[in-house]
Amino acid sequence: MIKSNMKNTKVTTEEINGVVWQACDTFRGVIDPSQYKDYILVMLFLKYVSDVYTEKHNEYLKKYDGNIERANRAMQLERFVVPEHSHFNWLYDQRNEPNIGELIDIGLADLEEANREKLTSADGAGIFRNVSFNSSNLGEKKDKNTRLKNLLQDFAKLDLTPSHLEGNDIIGDAYEYLIKNFASDAGKKAGEFYTPAEVSTLLAKLTKSKPGARIYDPTCGSASLLIKAGKEVGDTNFSLYGQEANGSTWALAVMNMFLHGFDNANIRWGDTLRNPKHLEGDALMKFDTVVANPPFSLDKWGQEDLQDDRFERFHRGLPPKSKGDWAFITHMIESAYKDTGMIGVVVPHGVLFRGSAEGKIRTKIITDNLLDAVIGLPANLFFGTGIPAAIVLFNKGKEQRKETLFIDASQSFVSDKNQNRLLPEHITRIVHTYTQFKENKLTAGIIEDKYSYVATLEELKENDYNLNIPRYVDTFEEETEIDITEVQKDIRTLEKELNEVRVTMENYLKELGL
Repeated sequence: MIKSNMKNTKVTTEEINGVVWQACDTFRGVIDPSQYKDYILVMLFLKYVSDVYTEKHNEYLKKYDGNIERANRAMQLERFVVPEHSHFNWLYDQRNEPNIGELIDIGLADLEEANREKLTSADGAGIFRNVSFNSSNLGEKKDKNTRLKNLLQDFAKLDLTPSHLEGNDIIGDAYEYLIKNFASDAGKKAGEFYTPAEVSTLLAKLTKSKPGARIYDPTCGSASLLIKAGKEVGDTNFSLYGQEANGSTWALAVMNMFLHGFDNANIRWGDTLRNPKHLEGDALMKFDTVVANPPFSLDKWGQEDLQDDRFERFHRGLPPKSKGDWAFITHMIESAYKDTGMIGVVVPHGVLFRGSAEGKIRTKIITDNLLDAVIGLPANLFFGTGIPAAIVLFNKGKEQRKETLFIDASQSFVSDKNQNRLLPEHITRIVHTYTQFKENKLTAGIIEDKYSYVATLEELKENDYNLNIPRYVDTFEEETEIDITEVQKDIRTLEKELNEVRVTMENYLKELGL
């Protein structure tokens, strides 16, 4: 067995983050961060599963007085079954073997096979199918073997047994930390798998679910948003559902759920628009809360295949072929319970005002009294794009209330290097304003100058159902009136000072004989 190099104290998130981020040096400069993240995150998952298995197996050995057969039988009922040659410790012992990449791949494949219900999709694809430790992408054989040996040695420093961890969320938090840092390094590719934590927190709070809720994200990425939405419930009585089109990102989401302890989450792999996987009979499954950060203005989203959608999601109109925003929104609305469902979605601003087919869909949704709030976010919040986005909230249980809340939070941020961030106080302000609105404590008109406004359905109609936020929240700042007399006085003072400096410079030059 490998002995941990850690101190004999509880392992903290910071210690895990430091060791694992250092392990990334194995791949830096060899392959792109958007690729090597899979190797690092898979290895973290394998180390955690292995350590959990070992600790539990030792408990059973103690319980059954060292009877290995009885302990092994009991382990068949635990969270994961870990075959001997799939265990991190066994692979670590083989770290000097010339075929170590192949051995890791075999170990991962057998781990999938031993846990088919948990680690494979409905069509049999395993969560490790998109990553090969024996790939030529890792360099020539000698270099590859050295890298894999270093990787195993780095992870051997970690003791991830549950009894040695500082808290229950330690591993999940470390996983989230890594995903965030990979997103920062991955540039434009980051948007495929990561929604910034502050945006996820905000959306989760705005759509806060009640105990017993079904919560769904149709474009779940690595599932960070879905996990935050679940945690907002306040207890463990909820169920999580997600779907993700990218196979490698789907695998991240599945591992993320297990590392956060959400073993019963149902994360499916596939194209949500063309082939939604969460069904009840021949109809879309219904949810209490639907949240998402779909790909912005997705081209070729499947319009040609969905002219006659069998789920009748597009009865308000078919979105244009080159922009899938309203296709995702429509799917979300149709997936929410009829009289109670809550929907929250991150969108580019064009969704709020573009015309033609999108304008007709937007008009119908507004006149159906589904639109609850439009919240403008700061620019440069998202990795890979500097454009500002908005959160749009839909409520299928508005009843008689027909107003819509507009919030301009575009100036609510702090800059962190080249990235903007929302602070907790920014999130609290937005959530408080929306909560007041939902509780019918705000009447139509300006709520907070240059920040929020409640518009009536008649006002939206007068604006041709254009939801561009400046139409409702006036953020115009009058320029300070210029005092010409004072300006002239300042100019004369500056000219006098400039002449004095020139005289002084001429005297210095004369002294130097220049």
